[in-house]
Amino acid sequence: MPDSPPGPPTTSFEREALIHLGEVHRYARSLAGDDTAAEDLVQDTYLLALRSWHTYQTGTNCRAWLYTICRNQWHRRWARESRVEATADADLESLASAAIQTGLTDADPTGRFYDAPELMEVVHRELDRLPHEFREVVVLADIEDLSYESIAATLGVPRGTVKSRLFRGRRLLQERLVAYARDAGLVAQPKERA
Repeated sequence: MPDSPPGPPTTSFEREALIHLGEVHRYARSLAGDDTAAEDLVQDTYLLALRSWHTYQTGTNCRAWLYTICRNQWHRRWARESRVEATADADLESLASAAIQTGLTDADPTGRFYDAPELMEVVHRELDRLPHEFREVVVLADIEDLSYESIAATLGVPRGTVKSRLFRGRRLLQERLVAYARDAGLVAQPKERA
């Protein structure tokens, strides 16, 4: 006798936590760097979440709660000790980012870089190469679409730290993408001053 198709979720864990399995896996992949390690991390995350389900407050942001568990599990298993120094001057960061964007616009006025078929592959590769502190914030904000507050709660850091890391992570990613575009001949090399 063939197995019958699974019915609707019956427990609160199935209704609230399991629906985020794909998102948690994507986040775990961004942390761990490969699919095998991500699968292990997701398994550990959901096992711990199930064991701790009695502590979860029904109706709150389950996805953020799962991300927090996932991140904590990753830190226990894989994180290296590293510190990121905060930028003393956010205005300098803003100017650097604007200069990069202006340089790309000047070098590629027709937008060939943004139409390149390999762009998404390059973005994911360069995202994986970002320092962990920046990568996790960029993934949570730009891929998982979490708010600053949710990211701060997930990472256990102040909102200002989230904003700073997000800004720096985006800028580093932008620099690497521009370098790729120049190396690939998609945009002109900057002109040297005489």
